[in-house]
Order: sequence, then C-alpha cells, then structure tokens
Amino acid sequence: MLNRQIAPPTRPIGRVDLPTANVIQIPNGARLHVLAHNAQPVVRLQVVLPAGRWFDPSPGVSLLTARTLLDGTHTRTARQIADEVAFYGASLECDQGFDRATLTLYCLSRHLEKLLPLVHDVLVNAIFPDKDVELLKTRTVQNIRVERQKTSYLASERFSRNLFGSAHPYGRVFNEEAFLALSANDARILHRKTYNLSKAEVFLCGEVDDSHTKLLLELLGSSAAVNTEQDQQTEHAELTAAQEDYVPVEGSLQASLRLGRVWPAPTHADTHKLQFLIKVLGGYFGSRLMKNIREDKGFTYGIHASISHREHRSNLIIGSDVNAENAQAAIREIHIEMRKLQEEAIPGEELETVRSYILGKFLNELGTIFEQVDKYKTRVLLGLPADFHGRFVADVEAVTAAELQELAQAYLAPDTLTQAVAGPPHN
Repeated sequence: MLNRQIAPPTRPIGRVDLPTANVIQIPNGARLHVLAHNAQPVVRLQVVLPAGRWFDPSPGVSLLTARTLLDGTHTRTARQIADEVAFYGASLECDQGFDRATLTLYCLSRHLEKLLPLVHDVLVNAIFPDKDVELLKTRTVQNIRVERQKTSYLASERFSRNLFGSAHPYGRVFNEEAFLALSANDARILHRKTYNLSKAEVFLCGEVDDSHTKLLLELLGSSAAVNTEQDQQTEHAELTAAQEDYVPVEGSLQASLRLGRVWPAPTHADTHKLQFLIKVLGGYFGSRLMKNIREDKGFTYGIHASISHREHRSNLIIGSDVNAENAQAAIREIHIEMRKLQEEAIPGEELETVRSYILGKFLNELGTIFEQVDKYKTRVLLGLPADFHGRFVADVEAVTAAELQELAQAYLAPDTLTQAVAGPPHN
C-alpha cells in the first residue's frame, strides 16, 4: 500500500534537450525558424520585428502602430480581417514590447495555407485609418488614466523612470499630451521603417509540413532587403544612481513598493546561479520574503522578487502592496533578508528545496511545443548560446551555498537599490 506520508523518490534531471529548429536564412535578411511537432493539429506563427519601444522615433508611436496594425489594409477592412480570422477559428494579434513587436497567429494546421496571405497583407499593406487611430488614442489615454489611480501602476512607472532614466526607452513615462498629438501618418512612417519582413525573425511551430514552409518562404522573400544599420538605435542616457522616491496618491489606504537595481545580462557567467539566489530571496511562495513579510509580519498578501532580461538591459525588481502604515517596516525587512543572504550561508534543507522547485518548474514549462519554442525564441532574441538551457540545469544542480553567499555579497547590497513607493500623502 502507498504510504502518503513518505515523499516519492527524486532523481537528477540529467540532460535536457530542447527541440532543434530548422533555421532557414532568406537572402533578404529574414530568418525562418521551423520546429515541427505533430502531437496536435495546431500551428503557431510568430513574426517578430524590431518595432518595439526601443525604436520609437517619438514616445508612443510603436504602441500606436502595433495596436492599429489589424485595422485595415488596401484590400481588407478591419471587419473583414476579423471575420476571416474568426471563420477559420483562428487567433491573430499584434503585441508591442520594449524591444520588438510580435504578430502571432494560432490556427489549425489545415487552415494555415489559407491564412498566410492575410498575415502577409496585414504586415505589408496596413493602412492605419485615421478614424481607427483616433479611437485607439482615446481608448489608450482613458485606460492609462484609470491605471494611474492605482498605486501599483504609479510605483512601477516611477521605479522604471528612476532606474533607467526618463529618456531611456525602458524608463520613459507615458506622456498623454504627446500621445494624443500623434497622427496616423506617424504610424505609417514607423510601419514602413520597421515592419519590413526582411528584418523579421519568424517562428513556425506545431504540425508543420513542407508546403507551409515553402509558402512562408515565398511570402517572406517577397520583401526587399533594407539597410538595418541606419535603423539601429544608439545607447540612451546613462543610468541614474540608486535613489528613493515617493509618489503621493490621495485617498489611498495602501502603499505599493518597488525596489531593484540594474542586473547582469543573461550572458553573464553566473546568470543561472543569480536566478537561484533570487528564487531564495523572493521567487516562489516559500521564499524568504514571503515567509517574513507575509506569514510572519502579515504586512501583505504577496511579495515577489524577479529578474527581467531585455535586449539592452536587465534588472532586478522586488514588488509588493502593503497597508500604508507598514510600508517602511516592510522595506526594512526586505533589507534584513538581503543582508542575511550576504552574512549567512543558506541551510542545506532550504537549498535543496529551492533546487527541486526550480528544476520542477523548469520541466513543467516544457510541457508543450509552444512553451519549448518560447524558450528557444528567448535564446535567439537575446543572443544566448545554444547550450544556455542545458547549462541552466547543470548550474542549478551544482550550485553551492558558498557560491550563493558570495553572489549575494556582490549583488544584494541594500544601498544599491532604487526604491519607489506610491501611497497616501505624508502628513
């Protein structure tokens, strides 16, 4: 009979092999990454272009362009695009990120051939109707006004601005007046400059056959090569020194805390061990910050620490929402936990618990072909080595308490943190 009081045995993960993509270099500069997997009759196509916030000629243009990309082409109205996508039971949307814009199509594999001309039409022939652009501007501003009533939004906004600088794309604050002054022509200009398919990294995965690949290569190759050097942004303003800031919010009873610092890039030799360290600090439900600030002190329902890797900068962020009267006490406890990691080696039992959690979560994130391709895509876009995820497993399995303490001493000094708090005005 199974004894449920005894945990099941565990064993090392060993070697982890992610799917290998068939990478096809197109003469005009685009690259197609094909990862076939026939478990389900579904495909996902993602066209990733250098059209994120990093490439904004004016603040907000990349957001406006991405969100109105599906609002019509020379031959299709927005309604016709939506109806065609719905007819085939598909999903099509465009997202703007800090570095890239991504057009994503999900559909049954048997419908991909019929939908590819629509995807190409949207990417190449979008017209950005004036009326739709004006409606999008109004909706966006209204949404931002609602968000700016929340302490969590204001603290995150101020934290990013202070960490990266107000002129840096990662730290630039949404400017309502400047956004409303944008026109449909601004979107058209950025679209012509950054949505050229010769710059695309294209990821096709799922039940893919040769006919899909052939058709996609024809569509991608139809765009002429462009000079990418003139489009590449130069480095932005220097980062500001660590500082403390407070955003007063009338009528608020809670305070939102955001603390963090610039962090080593994912290419750093200790990047996986640093991920382990931050998991111990605040990266899972049993972390030190959760045990202290949630379970012991009762200051919050949740607190989390994480590392955000982007193409041009990485950072650590610690965030929580607390009762306003406990804000400073919560910050002191965060500092205490960071110092403990610097001064004391992590006990063996805790080390093994976190190790098991990280490896289990990693395996859980490889459950579908789409999740596997997400990891592959991250590696491609961040310029990481082919063995990056294999090294992740090896580093997590081998890291010691002494190594983590040394890393904490190098990277978790409380006086290096940029801090932003949004809450009720001080009396």
